[in-house]
Amino acid sequence: MQIGVPREIKNHEYRVGLTPESVSELANHGHAVLVETGAGLGIGADDDSYRAAGADIAGAAADVFAAADMIVKVKEPQPQECAMLSPGQLLYTYLHLAPDPEQTAALIASGVTAIAYETVTGPGGSLPLLKPMSQVAGRMSIQAGATALEKAHGGRGVLLGGVPGVAPAKVVVLGGGVVGLNAAQMAVGLGADVAILDRSTDVLERLAIHFESRAKTAYSTGTRVRELISDADLVIGAVLIPGAAAPKLVSRADLSGMKTGAVLVDVAIDQGGCFETSHPTTHADPTYEVDGIVHYCVANMPGAVARTSTYALNNVTLPHALRMADLGWKEALRRDPDLRAGLNVWDGRITCAAVAEALGYDYTDPEAALAA
Repeated sequence: MQIGVPREIKNHEYRVGLTPESVSELANHGHAVLVETGAGLGIGADDDSYRAAGADIAGAAADVFAAADMIVKVKEPQPQECAMLSPGQLLYTYLHLAPDPEQTAALIASGVTAIAYETVTGPGGSLPLLKPMSQVAGRMSIQAGATALEKAHGGRGVLLGGVPGVAPAKVVVLGGGVVGLNAAQMAVGLGADVAILDRSTDVLERLAIHFESRAKTAYSTGTRVRELISDADLVIGAVLIPGAAAPKLVSRADLSGMKTGAVLVDVAIDQGGCFETSHPTTHADPTYEVDGIVHYCVANMPGAVARTSTYALNNVTLPHALRMADLGWKEALRRDPDLRAGLNVWDGRITCAAVAEALGYDYTDPEAALAA
C-alpha cells in the first residue's frame, strides 16, 4: 500500500502523522511511504530521518494526496486538504465531526473513507487512540490555566499552589475521565485545592480511592456545578460523549456568579466545548474574556508539546495502520470491531451514529460498507 504523510497545516500544529520509527515499521512490511518535505520538523525529525527510515519525500502536499492510498494525519483535514481527497482513498486521523458540519460535508463530497482516531474503541468501551492525547491535554490544562491566572494574562493573579500563609487556588474539574484524572493529578501535585465532579458513582469511587484526601469528589448536578464554580479560580472542562457534541455544563448566565478573573479551560473544545461561551482558539491567541472570565479554548493543545504527543499517539495508532495496510481497510475492520467503530464516513455516507444524530444525517451501519 502507498501511505501518505502530509505536513500538518492547522495553526501552530507541530505534530506529524508518522514518526520515522513508524515509517520504518511500515516499510519493513513492504509498504511505500511518501512524506511531505518538512512534515516532521516539529518533532525534530528532518527529511533525512525519514529517508533513512525508508520513506520517499514529496515536495508538496498535493503530491502526497495524489499518490497515497491511505493518508495518515493528526488533525482533521483543513478545507484545502479536503479538496485534495479522492473517492475510495482512506483517511486515518482525528476528525471530531459532530461540531463541524463544514468538514463533514466536505468529507462526504470527497467520497473518502474516513476513520477517526477518537471513535476507535477498546476493552470496556475505552477510547485507546484518544487516551494519550487526553492525558497530554489534561496535564497541559493545568499549565495553561495556571498561566492564564496570572495578572499579566488577564487572570486573578493567583498562584495555583499558594504559599505558606496564603491559600492555594481552588480548581474545579468537570468530568472524571482520562482528561479529568490527569488534570486533577497535576493540580494536586502543584498544591491546589481540587474538586472533581462526575455523574458516574463508579468513577467517583475510583477517584476517591486514587486521591484519598488530596482531592474532593462530588456528584455532578447543575446546582452543584454552579456552587463550586462560584468559588473557583480555575475550572477545567473535561467531559466527553464519544463521537458526539459535548454537553454544555456552564451557561453564560453562570459566569455572573464567578469571580472576576477566574479561568475556564475547555478541553472539550474539539467536540464543541462544554461551556456555552466557548469557541475555538489557537496557540497564537489562546485566550479571550467573556463577562470578566478568561477562556482558554485551544483546539489542539497537545500540538504545543509535539514530540511527546506524536510519539504517544503513534504508540496506539501504528498497530491499526499496519493492519489496514497489510490486510486492506475492509478486511481489517471485519476482523476488528473496535477499529470498525472508528469508521465515520464511507462513500458519501455517515457511518458513526453519534455524528449522524448531531448533524442530522441518515446513519449507515458500517456493516454496509464492509458488505459492499
